[in-house]
Amino acid sequence: MIFTLLFVVALAAFVGWWLSRQGLATKPWLETGPAGHVPDTGASPLPTAKIGLGVFLAVAGSLLVLLVSAYTMRMDMEDWRPLPQPRLLWVNTGVLVLSSVALHRARTAAHRDDLDGVRSWLLVGGLAAVAFLLGQILAWKQLTAAGYRLTTNPADSFFYLITAVHGLHVLGGLVALGRTAAKLRLGVGMEALRLGVELCATYWHFLLAVWIVLFALLAYSPSFMWLYAICTGSFG
Repeated sequence: MIFTLLFVVALAAFVGWWLSRQGLATKPWLETGPAGHVPDTGASPLPTAKIGLGVFLAVAGSLLVLLVSAYTMRMDMEDWRPLPQPRLLWVNTGVLVLSSVALHRARTAAHRDDLDGVRSWLLVGGLAAVAFLLGQILAWKQLTAAGYRLTTNPADSFFYLITAVHGLHVLGGLVALGRTAAKLRLGVGMEALRLGVELCATYWHFLLAVWIVLFALLAYSPSFMWLYAICTGSFG
């Protein structure tokens, strides 16, 4: 329960920070000025797309909380047998880091109105994301070939479930990335293109943060048992 509370607090802090960066915390009604004058708050109105992304991140983060909570509670039972983690997961993590960095560079290029830079970094980020998904599938094949299948043990089931859920979110991000790339090819206005790139970059950073949490949990969960025992009051 304490783990769940900590994740909820962390999620709320992240969403609040992100919304404040978009100018949601401004209070234009408190600004003073001549009658009929609309004060300049220094921040543009929050686009609907950014609000939608913030809501989606909150929902996706809540799903993460539920998965992590179920995982930590289930691994305390006697039939839990942690499966060995393929070394390929480390490579996949590095590839996802590359993808997130590429999207950050694409956002920087968009703010500089550098279309060539946006095009190049979107391509790098997309290819790295595809490589990550292919690497996850290869890791699945390695585990199943070694006898660790979906129904072999609860630990195995959770591994496939958690990585599949995260993979679906990456796949959805690729769809959004493809739509942004299509806007670039169609020559839409720079403001609309910049917004699309910013949304993709934010979502990619979220995917990376989520995967780091999940990877740490999957790879080192036995090492976290002492912390779980303290939080649940079963230590000693």
